[in-house]
Amino acid sequence: MKFKVLFLLIFTINQAFAQKKEFRDTEVDSLTFLNNRKIVNSLNTDKFQRKTFIENDIKIPYRLLTPKNNSKREKFPLVITFHNSSRIGNDNENQLEPFAKIWLRNEIYEKYPCYVVAPQFNKRSANYELNKQGLLISKPSNEVFALLKLIKDIEKEYPNIDRNRIYLVGYSMGGSTAQNLMNLQPDTFAAVVSVAAVPDLSNLNKIKEKNIWLIHGKNDDENPYIGSVELYNKLSSDKNLIFTTFTNLNHNNIVIPFLITDEIPKWLFGKRR
Repeated sequence: MKFKVLFLLIFTINQAFAQKKEFRDTEVDSLTFLNNRKIVNSLNTDKFQRKTFIENDIKIPYRLLTPKNNSKREKFPLVITFHNSSRIGNDNENQLEPFAKIWLRNEIYEKYPCYVVAPQFNKRSANYELNKQGLLISKPSNEVFALLKLIKDIEKEYPNIDRNRIYLVGYSMGGSTAQNLMNLQPDTFAAVVSVAAVPDLSNLNKIKEKNIWLIHGKNDDENPYIGSVELYNKLSSDKNLIFTTFTNLNHNNIVIPFLITDEIPKWLFGKRR
């Protein structure tokens, strides 16, 4: 009887503190940085089709990757990747940064079949401002609102997209944009991976049960680490939230540990709306 009481007590405590907060002491030397980037940058991006979305006066070039064995009888997830501010433009090429290209790696392309959409913005997709508490927060541009229509159009064009498995992934400004979309329409998305982002605190009550993975370097001096800490604290009841801190990494090398592993695809594919 004592055992049962103890078990229930532990279970209750774990439910109350169900978030996962982890610290990794990974270090990235210059050779690892160059090698991992080289592996990803050497991938041929021709599999990404060139497309353009136009809605009123908004024009968004984007690239689309389809599953390797694309069967109409099988449902596939949709992954949307968002670029950082250094890749703003309209060449429909530069937005294919590492988090878009990882889906081209043979082991990922075969093991995690999905549609991947990589839009490109010709101006900032997420704008930053200080809130009343002095915390830097992000707000979406008009182009981000238009993406909701783009997603609907892609779902119509490819009806074998699994609407219960639409995922958002982004780094820096792209991580903020991923959060912006989740906050705008949380019922649409199954999970978000937001790396080195400025947080969106606009709709916390609606995203408090969503699958969210925040990743940030403690030494980030561009998008303050404290922003992810604050978002984590405000979502204290979200049992599906993970917050990973890299204690030795900064804004520029935070993506490197994920470029030659399947950690992000594996986590995403385990999530459903």
